[in-house]
Amino acid sequence: MKSESLLQKKRLASAIALAFGVGHAMTLHAQTAGKEEISTVTVTAQGRKENILKIPYNISSLSGQDLEEKNITDQTEMLRSVAGASIVDRGNRNSGVISGVTMRGLNVNGSALGDFQTSAVPTVSTYVNNTPLFANFLIKDVDRVEVLRGPQGTLYGSGSLGGTVRYITRRPELNTYSAKIDSSISRTNGSEGTNYTADGVFNVPLGELFALRLAAGKVNNAGVIDYPNVYVLDSKGAPVAPNGILDKTASYRSVKDADTVKIDYARLSLLAKPNTDFQALFTYQTQTDDVGGRRQPTIGNNGYGVPYGQYENGSVQLEPSTRDVKLAALEMDLDLGFATLSSGTSHYDQKGSSLSENTGFYAKNAWLANYYYNYPRPMAQAVRSYGDKAFVQEIRLVSKKGNSVDYIVGAYYQNQDLNAAQFSYLRGLKAWSDVAQPKAGVTSDNDFVFQRAQNFKERALFGELTWNLSPALRVTGGMRSFKTDFNNDSILGSGVIAPYNATTHTVIEQNDSGNLYKGNISWDFADKQMLYMTASQGYRRAGANAVPLTGNFAENKAWQTFKPDTNTNVELGIKGASGSMRYNVSLFHIDWKNIQIDTTTPNWGFYVAQNGGKASSQGLEAELSGRFGEGWRYTLSYAYVDAKLDEDVRRADNPAVITAKAGTVLPGTAKNTLSASLEHTMTFDNGLYWTNRINAYYQGSTENAISSSALVKKTWDSFSQWGLSSTLMGGKWSATFFVKNLTNNAGITGGFLEASMGTSPSQNYYGNGSKVLISQPRTIGFSANYNF
Repeated sequence: MKSESLLQKKRLASAIALAFGVGHAMTLHAQTAGKEEISTVTVTAQGRKENILKIPYNISSLSGQDLEEKNITDQTEMLRSVAGASIVDRGNRNSGVISGVTMRGLNVNGSALGDFQTSAVPTVSTYVNNTPLFANFLIKDVDRVEVLRGPQGTLYGSGSLGGTVRYITRRPELNTYSAKIDSSISRTNGSEGTNYTADGVFNVPLGELFALRLAAGKVNNAGVIDYPNVYVLDSKGAPVAPNGILDKTASYRSVKDADTVKIDYARLSLLAKPNTDFQALFTYQTQTDDVGGRRQPTIGNNGYGVPYGQYENGSVQLEPSTRDVKLAALEMDLDLGFATLSSGTSHYDQKGSSLSENTGFYAKNAWLANYYYNYPRPMAQAVRSYGDKAFVQEIRLVSKKGNSVDYIVGAYYQNQDLNAAQFSYLRGLKAWSDVAQPKAGVTSDNDFVFQRAQNFKERALFGELTWNLSPALRVTGGMRSFKTDFNNDSILGSGVIAPYNATTHTVIEQNDSGNLYKGNISWDFADKQMLYMTASQGYRRAGANAVPLTGNFAENKAWQTFKPDTNTNVELGIKGASGSMRYNVSLFHIDWKNIQIDTTTPNWGFYVAQNGGKASSQGLEAELSGRFGEGWRYTLSYAYVDAKLDEDVRRADNPAVITAKAGTVLPGTAKNTLSASLEHTMTFDNGLYWTNRINAYYQGSTENAISSSALVKKTWDSFSQWGLSSTLMGGKWSATFFVKNLTNNAGITGGFLEASMGTSPSQNYYGNGSKVLISQPRTIGFSANYNF
């Protein structure tokens, strides 16, 4: 242990030396830099417009224009350029169920999660303008995306453990008529179809005091994954028995490119600015998703020993999903002279549903043989739904800069309703048992019912106070005081055989309150060069699980609730700019207590969260960007993250059973990630611009889960991905040729393993429910836009 501690200290010392070395190099470079200056990046992370170099903590800003030029419309591709951020790429299916975003390694959930709404909320909060909502909207017509690392409970109404991602959409422009249309067409490796998108943005002034902006469009992507062994179903949705119901023979069909994606979105914004002191912005945004299946192939064989192909999924049924989300928000700002008073009022409503293949899960638990009489054509189907709606009110008072004391104070209220349901079926079981086992007492194909309704209310006061001790030295203190109320109402029912039917109705109420603190000191040690240090606390709310405590499917009471988890984040950073170069380097160490782990109960596999012990994460984040020569531009980001358990994780109902040992690497985050891009723009005498880009991403190996169980334990290999694009731009138009994932690397970030979801011919299951989460295969396309 001493040698390990010494090694960590050496790494930390080297990282500190690197950080100060970069700062020193930037200072020297500033003395000899040419006339070209890098453009100012403005953010509103602290409630006011500020140069990103004046923000005394680690923040990244991605401009909407850059995202558009690079044809980036989803968060997975976007966040791969942000140091310290990692994401499990689940594709579009159920993309709004749970967030796959992790900051600084703060994740203990298995990477294969995503089909259902988990008990524990994400460690990273997501904002759409001023509304805390994870909706995974398409990234369209955004002004910028701000990524803040570390707990942010003293700055924002919605607190977080790991960080905050803010999507700031473009606002209507007064006195300006404009319109833009764009579209793209592409082909993806493995698909027999064509992808296309169509979008339009219209800005219309309504007199001198009002303006309207409309952004709308659609995505229609052909699928990639084939389902070669899908049951042919009868009129009741059960597998067809071609030789009679008692015969074992089934009938199969093959479905090509099953994971189609159809998305429609629209955003309407109305800006009112009656005078220079007041403005109001109303926004209504909606998106609907219709996805035909998983972008998740099976690695392995079917029940006959035949291997699946590169883009084949072994499910015996199709697995579509749908989603609909609506967001309405009113944001108002009043300039009081000494400060700006802001109000954000919003309401959102998100709901979705999906069908999932569970037959492999039943088979690997031997349930088909032990509880379902080895039914000859098993098709276990999970019909899942989820909902998330809330009313949110946030008020802020933000002082003007330039005084000896700056402040941000705010009040926050959220009333959130969450609901989730799962109805499981073994399709065709009753019809078969009525003939084969008439005395068995099978009453229905529906063998499991789960319904959960939760209400969460939070009230919080938060703020930060900054003392400007000198023009170059500042000290900030922050605090958040909160109170939460939580109610869980759940119903569970299990069993298809009459004597074993069991239904449990559980109501649980909880409340909590507390205070969180933040301290920061920053020093401008040279022109456009800042050194800062921050210590901040994070908090994630408690919750309840839906598990039966009585009957044949009872679980231990220890699984019924879980406590909040908290962390303390300490970071040392240096940032600045010189000439045409900007940099940001930070070191961090996080202590995480009472970690919330989404898992399953040991008896019957009910989805639950439990508290573990302690975990920690430490590392380095570095970002560099700039310009050189004639028309060259570059970006570079690197992160080293060492995230692991500090204590054994013990089963909630039996602490003697260790499910993960201290020292286990936390899942979903690689120790090393690297992202880089290089572009060059040529200017022609006729007013045309030609820009060529290349980008690369590398991710080290990751863990599938923290559990030591062979059912979920797996190390996924490191991978790299490359992209190319070439854009020709005129005065009002542009055209781009692009290639994504040039080398067609699978880029696996998670999976359901053979041991937990695989085939079982002895139980008449000849499909295979195991699968891996892959990146989008190589996609080659062309896009164009025109501005009116």
